[in-house]
Amino acid sequence: MGGKQKTLAILAGTVLAAGLTSPAFGSTTAHSPALRTAATGSGMSVVEWNRELITILGDPKAQPSTVQPTRSFALLQAAEYDAVVSITRAGPAYVFSVSAPGGARADAAADQAAHDVLVALYPAKRAGVDQRLSSQLSAIPGGPGKQAGIGVGAAVARRLISLRSNDGSSAEPPRFRPGNKAGDYRPTPPKSPAPVFTNWGSVKPFVLASGRQFRPAPPPAVSGAAYATALNEVKSLGSKTSTTRTPDQTAAAKFWAAAPVWNVWNQVAQGLVTSQNASLEKAVKVFARLDLSLADTTIAMYDAKYAYRVWRPVTAIRLGGTHYNPSIVGDPNWTPLLPTAPDPSYPGAHGALSQAAATTLAGFYGARHHLAVTSKGVTRTFAGFQDAATDAWLSRIWSGQHTSLDNRAGQQLGTQVADFVARHL
Repeated sequence: MGGKQKTLAILAGTVLAAGLTSPAFGSTTAHSPALRTAATGSGMSVVEWNRELITILGDPKAQPSTVQPTRSFALLQAAEYDAVVSITRAGPAYVFSVSAPGGARADAAADQAAHDVLVALYPAKRAGVDQRLSSQLSAIPGGPGKQAGIGVGAAVARRLISLRSNDGSSAEPPRFRPGNKAGDYRPTPPKSPAPVFTNWGSVKPFVLASGRQFRPAPPPAVSGAAYATALNEVKSLGSKTSTTRTPDQTAAAKFWAAAPVWNVWNQVAQGLVTSQNASLEKAVKVFARLDLSLADTTIAMYDAKYAYRVWRPVTAIRLGGTHYNPSIVGDPNWTPLLPTAPDPSYPGAHGALSQAAATTLAGFYGARHHLAVTSKGVTRTFAGFQDAATDAWLSRIWSGQHTSLDNRAGQQLGTQVADFVARHL
């Protein structure tokens, strides 16, 4: 894991209506120079709205626990992207374009779209979101162009929220019934919480045709040699009392578990956009591609998790004494370094999501872009995006959460989804 060091750091309404055009997913429209001049504004406004969403999600009561947060990021960033592209015509729309008068301000459109999406998703947070919009719009000179941009943003947000209103995300998850055969997932100690996202794999993806489009191949049998090798690695390195895990591996395990991994990668994108003084057009594209990839990877990951329903390492190790695999010696008292997440093991979430993020960001900034990733005041540095993603998925072995089999399937899935999204946006 060369190039990584642990250091400490402090993180540091009623609007003009706009007519809809026909859906233009994946289409490219030649831009008009007159409209192009209206694409004023820096990418910092996009960063600020992304931060606003992370702040909102810091409240555990902000939305139902059965709604996966990556959906909100995708809606926010897709709305900003389509609002800007509706005016600049600088790239293909994500889903649709709306008609925009000449001189419409793309920055005002992005701000209004972001505001309206967040208000629709989190009406109880309206006061703070209204204040953010007021602050953002106050920096934009008044005039017809500003008002036209506001109208475009409102129309995009309204249409996008309507399109996603029946995507399956609000359905009540079916009650999970654990299996009792070797390899079957069952709730994990110490509290044995019930799985939450049992139906998320059936949510309508944002870009993929379905959640099973890139479903990984079935995992190796738990009775085989490949599984024994992978599980014994976790048994040694992921134990709470491990003597083989290094101090840096312990630090990495805790680092990548300290905050939701989608938050961490969005904050990486915030830093990249900020440090490179990205334009508004570049910023909306970076965040849209990142968060659409993360949202669809999440859907695809849960599709696979509940298709295969593989038990977690803590279950497999504690039940090793049942002799389901002659190469595994059970330990009924084995405890992972960190508590196990309440969902099946295969494929691994950190492997899938971090690989999707790394693949996306490398496409914009290059594979060997040096970066510092900060979470909860702790920073780890990497020589490239893949190094950071690898650290993330290895951390799940070191924390006792996943096997290398889970992680490899996750990596493949994340790469496939990110590549697919990139070809469409």
